[in-house]
Amino acid sequence: MGHGEEVLRRCLSHRGLKFTRQRRLITEAFLNAEEHITAEGLYRRVSGRDPRVGLATVYRTLALLCECGLARRHDFGEGQTRYEHSYDRGHHDHLICQVCGKVTEFHHPKIERLQKEVSEQARFTPLSHRLEIYGYCEGCSPRKG
Repeated sequence: MGHGEEVLRRCLSHRGLKFTRQRRLITEAFLNAEEHITAEGLYRRVSGRDPRVGLATVYRTLALLCECGLARRHDFGEGQTRYEHSYDRGHHDHLICQVCGKVTEFHHPKIERLQKEVSEQARFTPLSHRLEIYGYCEGCSPRKG
């Protein structure tokens, strides 16, 4: 069992919930996903391995993963929620293509330093932040060619 599953087990135990076989399967598939996945996409992955897993169970498990700090919910303006695992991953920001929906993660120390400077100058204590840049990926850019 991985550390992410251990975190979920403890979280569920505190809530008086069980770590079921279905939750384990969903959690394992989610933590192994490299992309920002929708609940429906995750459902397709796990239902192929166990057809008894329902879409409602996937949604409930994703909500639990978010509550336990193992997942982050994102709305990239495409009318659906995507999830990314946040266990043992550092902070990063996103570039989102408005044509194909490709999400590229990035981290730049200068951006982080600038945000810290701005907060300090304003005597502001940030709790978190999110930077999302919307535009066109190289393959979808109207300037290509």
